[in-house]
Amino acid sequence: MTLKLSWRKTFRRLHLYLGLSVGVLLTIITLSGSILVYYPQIDLLLNPANDATTNIKTPNWDQAYNTLRANFPSKQGPWRLENTGINSVIPARYYNPTETKEQGFAPLMVWLSSSSDKVIRKNYWGKYLVTWMYNLHFSLLTGATGTLVLGYIGIASIVLLISGFFAWFPKPGQWVKALKFKSRSSKIGLLYDWHKLIGLTFCIPLLALTVTGVMLAIPKQTDPILTALVSDINSPPKTQIQPSKQTDIPLSQAVLIAEKALPNARLAWIETPSNLNAIYRLRFQTVNDPSYRFPHSYIEVNALTGKLESVFNIDKQSTASKIKNWMHPLHDGSIGGNILKVIWVLSGFGSAALFIIGVYRWLVRTKRIQNKL
Repeated sequence: MTLKLSWRKTFRRLHLYLGLSVGVLLTIITLSGSILVYYPQIDLLLNPANDATTNIKTPNWDQAYNTLRANFPSKQGPWRLENTGINSVIPARYYNPTETKEQGFAPLMVWLSSSSDKVIRKNYWGKYLVTWMYNLHFSLLTGATGTLVLGYIGIASIVLLISGFFAWFPKPGQWVKALKFKSRSSKIGLLYDWHKLIGLTFCIPLLALTVTGVMLAIPKQTDPILTALVSDINSPPKTQIQPSKQTDIPLSQAVLIAEKALPNARLAWIETPSNLNAIYRLRFQTVNDPSYRFPHSYIEVNALTGKLESVFNIDKQSTASKIKNWMHPLHDGSIGGNILKVIWVLSGFGSAALFIIGVYRWLVRTKRIQNKL
């Protein structure tokens, strides 16, 4: 009996100390994550697309690429164009612009009209709300170091969640009693019931979010674990071809070549050739790929000859590669549609509520606040 009490007390203390030490940062991470679940929609609401065109055809990729080169002639590196569908604005990114080279990850973000011939908006990553919020969530606004710290905070948070569950775990025959929301005459008891109720409601979603978040934040540290437990992780090839004075094949032709190589897959992103590499790199979502915006099948087309250089179909890769492919769509909730997204949003607010209630209860227990209701 003494051993059981000691075991439970150890988990309670571990839960308390971890909550007090990482709780503030964890709350910032989870609340920003709740906002980011719908960040494309929030960005569109804050920055309505000024696009009067009514193009009902698929994007004109040649026109889009020409528009980017005409408006940004000094940008000689690769552009990344996102395929958002029929009659849609075309978002594009230019990584590592000289204007933000001291800021780490801060690509130039450009939006083209659905007719592909006009730049209707441009900004730099981190300079508008949703991307600033993304940097806060992913790196605590401190770059690569912050991302690394965030990963280890995530590991501490996993221990926090597990210790909280076992600190509550009822004794045999007391499950019904442990799950009840009791009538209380003191703050400390009422706060315990609320903390317990919210914790049990969101423990599984928060655990899923934390585990996937850790794997996304610190892949160098977590990939070896996945490799040891499951299998090797396959990476897509990155072919290098020296550019020449020869004119590149049109982007639309590269798209057709890639689509024939991977039929029944949806084009998600296009990376154009640069002054250093004559390769079109196209990113596709296969039928079995859960990731809509950032799928993991790649096709490379020689921009000089139209030759198919490589095909990386995620469906044919290792089990560990497929597991990694699930991390992002599971973490952002896109794999489960609006139902899962709403659960993820509520989980972020639930985590903040757990921290506030937990700290308030600790203040009551340590007699910094009165216990009477």
